[in-house]
This record gives sequence, structure tokens and C-alpha cells, in this order.
Amino acid sequence: MDYKHILKDLFFAGLKSVDPHTGVKNYIGEVLSEYKTGKYETLLTIGFGKAAYQMALAVEESLGDLLTNGLVITKYGHGGTLKNIKIEEAAHPIPDENGLKATNRMIELLKKNATEKTLVLCLISGGGSALLVAPYKGITLEEKKDVTKLLLKAGTDIEELNTVRKHISRVKGGRLAEHCYPARIISFILSDVIGDRLETIASGPTAPDETTYKHALRVLKKFNLFKKVPPSVLDLLRKGEKGIIPETLKKDNPVFKKVTNIIVGNNKKALQAIKHQAVKLGFNAQIISAELSGEAREVAKFLANLALKTQKTSPNLPLFLISGGETTVTVKGPGIGGRNTELALAFALEIAGKKGITLLSAGSDGTDGPTDAAGAIVNGDTVHKAKDLGLDPERFLENNDSYNFFKKIRGLFITGPTGTNVMDIQIIVVDSP
Repeated sequence: MDYKHILKDLFFAGLKSVDPHTGVKNYIGEVLSEYKTGKYETLLTIGFGKAAYQMALAVEESLGDLLTNGLVITKYGHGGTLKNIKIEEAAHPIPDENGLKATNRMIELLKKNATEKTLVLCLISGGGSALLVAPYKGITLEEKKDVTKLLLKAGTDIEELNTVRKHISRVKGGRLAEHCYPARIISFILSDVIGDRLETIASGPTAPDETTYKHALRVLKKFNLFKKVPPSVLDLLRKGEKGIIPETLKKDNPVFKKVTNIIVGNNKKALQAIKHQAVKLGFNAQIISAELSGEAREVAKFLANLALKTQKTSPNLPLFLISGGETTVTVKGPGIGGRNTELALAFALEIAGKKGITLLSAGSDGTDGPTDAAGAIVNGDTVHKAKDLGLDPERFLENNDSYNFFKKIRGLFITGPTGTNVMDIQIIVVDSP
């Protein structure tokens, strides 16, 4: 049986459950109730992330003319037009000039309007770290871009990456909340990090930060980046470690007495919806984990071994094995790809020639790294098909060129921007061989 269409349908069922538009509407009553207490004269909406437009659309539909002003920043191709909230588009995962200008306009908006009689609704989703960009004094945008590229290429996980980004920023690590103060803040957050850690999602702009400059320096040391990062960045982090410049905001800061952070969707919810839909279709289904992490190709080996073992031992086939999280890729080759296509290619090599096993691995936002694909779908015939075309799958994996591999064999899973972002999703169907 060809399960590809079922896997795609299950993937979209998962996305539907974490639709940011619906997520915001489910909680918008809290904002309305607060605003109607009479304490506030101004209602501002700010936001940033890949799901920012859909979240802002829900706000405008719900609050309409109550909104005084608004500005959100999203990724190129993920936006639209609204009446009361201005939508800006910028680059991700490497920040650009548009992101910088839009963030500066957001800071000015807050500076002019944030008072004790202001309620700020902040919409946060994955991708916000790159889209909300305001380098600390003394660091240029180009230098920040260089640091981001180095960290991504080195294979840092999202927590390590954001630990550094927070400490070279004027808006991350709780500092956006500081720009809002003394206004009241309610943040609606679509989580794209393992464990829904508020300080890590979009680098925690409205949350207390437990990391320090010392932690940021440890990340650079771990990945041997001291001699590669711009001197201004290293100088800033060392000054911060010595206490010469202030730390990111910690939990005892009075700013946070006026902040409420609410998770409106996450990866776990998407996986539960996928399982529910699989069972509804009459299949057996099991959630493995919503916290997969580590090198993509190593996670692929784990998932492949689990699938092969399940095929040999489970009496309940076909069985859908569902997982999610966020892996990393240490880039050593000159190719193009993302963590999902890399995971899928490594998985295909592990199950080469085996019948009855199919995997879909894709980013919930519809993009996998710097590509136009969400991910890929593979089975036991994938490697054989590639070799028939004269391709060497292992060479493509070695060169981190998974995108071009799947493009050549027509194995890419392309969805376009989905409007949401709750990390990655893997669905494996295991049937009898």
C-alpha cells in the first residue's frame, strides 16, 4: 500500500490543530476583558515570527476598531494586508535591513505610546529571533549576521543559538518588555522550542532570561568560534561577563510584574492531533516523543532502528509512529538542505531495500532551512531509485546536499508557507514487509 497521501493528510491535520489564527481567537477574550476594565486608553499590537500575520489577522478580526495601532514583522512571503496593523516582511534565518528598520519602528512606536494606560498585545512565534533584530550598541547588522551564520553552520541547537543572540541584542532576553514598560503586556506565544521554554522562544523578548554573558561565551568556546566571530561581538560579551554592561533581564526585574505570557500552540498538540486522526482512520498510532533533538542524521538512525524493530516485533501493524522536535545539522559540505531533508536522506539509507516502512519529515512552517521545501518523504525504494538514476545518496549526505538529492528524484514535500510554526514533525508508517 502507498501511504504517501495518508502521511500528507495526517501532517496537515497536525497543522490544523496548531493554527495560530484559531489559537489567538481561543485566548483573545482575556485581552478584551482586561482592556474593558477601564484601566487603559491605548491598545497596541506588536508581533514577530513566521506566524505573525495569521496571529495579527485574528486580533484584528476580534478587536477591530479598539486597536490604537499595531506593527508585526514576518518572513518574506508569509504576510498580507490588514487595516489596523501594519505588516512588515524581513529575512529569516539570517536577519536583514528590513528586519532592522521594522524593529526600530516598533521600538519608536512603543516609545511614543507605552504608558501606564497602555495595554500591549504581543504576538510571538518561531522565527522571531531573526525577524526582530536590533543589535546592541557597537555591533552592526552585518556583524550580527556573521555571528548567526557561524552559529547555524556550527550546528548549535536553538537554545545555544539564542543564548548568544540574546546577549548581543537590544530587544531579546526580556529587553522588549523593558521597552514596553510601564505598559501592561499580554503575550500570545506559538512555541517552536522543545519544552516550550519562554526564554528560548524567539529569544524570550518578554520573558526573564536565565542565561548570562558567561553562558554565551561558553557557546562560542564549545564550537571553537572565538577567532571567527567579529571582535566587537567578543568584546561586548566579555564586557558583559565583567559587569561593565547590564545583563539581560532576570526574573526579579519589576518589568515582569506587568507581563503575562500565554502559550497558544505547540508541537505536542500537533502530534496529538495526528494520532487522533490516524486512529479515526482506523490505524494504530503511537507518539514517540515531542522532544527529538541532536544531529539530524543520528536521529534518523534512531528512528530507522525503531521502525525496523517495530516491524519485527509489533503485532499491531500497520502502525504510525509519530514524533516531533528540532534537530540540528553541522554543515561541512557545500550543498543545500535543511534538517528535515537531511534526516530523511539518512533515514532512507538506513532502511534501503526494506519494504513496508515510509517516513515523512517536514517543518511545520513549510520551509526546511534555506529551501522552498518543507521536507521529504522516503521509503525502502528511495535509495534504489536514486542509484538507478546514477546518483550516490551517501555522497549527497556527506555534502549536506539533501535538497538537491530529493529534487532530482522528485521526493521533496512542498507545502508553501503554512502560517504556523511548531518545530518539525516526523510520521513513520510501519507495515508488514
